[in-house]
Amino acid sequence: MINPSQALQFAGKSVLVTGGGSGIGAAVAQSFGAAGARVAVHYSRNQEGAQGVANTIRQAGGQAITLAGDMLDRNVPDQLVAQTVQAFGGVDILINNAGDMFGRRALEQASDQDFDRVIGLNIHAAFAICRAAAPVMRRAGQGSMINTTSIAARTGGSDGAGLYGAAKAFVSTMTRVFAREMAPHGVRVNGVAPGVILTDFHVRNSTPEQLEGARRGIPMGRLGTADECVGAYLFLADDVLSGYITGQIIEVNGGQLMP
Repeated sequence: MINPSQALQFAGKSVLVTGGGSGIGAAVAQSFGAAGARVAVHYSRNQEGAQGVANTIRQAGGQAITLAGDMLDRNVPDQLVAQTVQAFGGVDILINNAGDMFGRRALEQASDQDFDRVIGLNIHAAFAICRAAAPVMRRAGQGSMINTTSIAARTGGSDGAGLYGAAKAFVSTMTRVFAREMAPHGVRVNGVAPGVILTDFHVRNSTPEQLEGARRGIPMGRLGTADECVGAYLFLADDVLSGYITGQIIEVNGGQLMP
């Protein structure tokens, strides 16, 4: 029988959250901090946001550090893992959340530069940080990787989001591959696929008309919030609640997609 008092207790666990300065990453980082984890909050450009997240965790009595780095730099994923290990002694939980669409373009209008940026951040960086964290978790004999994918991985995305959707489809499949490879070593690998979540991501990449069109296609009748995504990450990271779950993608989309 599960003792509910033992669930969602992350005291002493070290958590690395990429893209933790705003949106879903920020909400997830703060929630892990509130649950007792030591949190490394990564940011690329949003230093103020990441510092705010870390300060919120510290003010609540938790431990947090901020780590800077552009994930398009191929050296950064390894550096982030190494810095987290140096600060906290290991990486128990990886929240692989950094990603961006870099604007909307039809595939036939996408340049090689567009391709390189979208694929570099959403595929290579996501792969590279899982690769870097894998030996750390394998040596520890335990761990949880949670990759942020997207509803676009299944639908192809809305207008102009094709490269992003294709990249996130890679992340979903990569999640299953890592899950198979890491399971014998006590490491679970899962994903969370948010739908249309009203964060800075969509403020930058979607028009009000596009967001309203998406809202009309959601059975719950509204867009989601970053806080409404947090529970899926906490659940998947918790060995009490999800210790026999690996290689799965949890869809968080208000019923917009029901696979």
